[in-house]
Amino acid sequence: MILQGTHCAGSAGKPWLVFLHGFSGDRREWQLPGEGLGDFPRLYLDLPGHGDSAHIAGRDFRDVSGLLNRTLISYNILKYWLIGYSLGGRIAMYHACQRPEGLQGLIVEGAHPGLRDDHERASRRASDAHWAARFRHEPLEAVFADWYQQPVFASLTEAQRQALVALRSRNNGAMLAAMLQATSLAEQPDLRAALAECVVPFFYLYGERDDKFRAIARELPAIGHQIPQAGHNAHRENPGAVAERLAQILRQSIKDTL
Repeated sequence: MILQGTHCAGSAGKPWLVFLHGFSGDRREWQLPGEGLGDFPRLYLDLPGHGDSAHIAGRDFRDVSGLLNRTLISYNILKYWLIGYSLGGRIAMYHACQRPEGLQGLIVEGAHPGLRDDHERASRRASDAHWAARFRHEPLEAVFADWYQQPVFASLTEAQRQALVALRSRNNGAMLAAMLQATSLAEQPDLRAALAECVVPFFYLYGERDDKFRAIARELPAIGHQIPQAGHNAHRENPGAVAERLAQILRQSIKDTL
């Protein structure tokens, strides 16, 4: 079984860019900023429980990383960069820490490297169980209306919030709930030490209005990039700036390897 995706051709010899969306999103999330990287072959994936991969269950991070490996093999992708947002960024970091052959770089936007202690894990496990129960049993419009009131989304305007609620409510609630718990921060290892040992280039993007993930960026062995006029979902709120930053990162990194 492999993840469903959309691929775009690029110039011969350049590494693939593999894009992973956030929780309740789909492969379309990254396509607008990705259009600015037309020289690179690109693969936009639907994660388990989402989009055209909604029928696929991811049991845990190891399982999802294995699904990603099999998907890349199916596309004959031998050299690639991972670019992930939020949940997709957490999966990308976990995958990079497995030191997969062919990974050449890692770009993460607004993603958590993992909780540090058992108290934090227990609190997060209880919170995610509460949200999962709501996703399973309540209308998604009502659940997402409350989801986007969480502090991390405080920078959203009311119009942006309503647009996201309408978009995310197209999902399958039971599959979202399963993926939320399988890839909860409570189940994710703390990746900080493993990330420090990764040998591939590592870059971290965060919106200028995203105070939580600006602080997290300082904890990581990554080169940080602030995206102007954006909150937590920077590539949606300012896709042009994110595309420009991605192009800059990739041009310089590839030049440095020549």
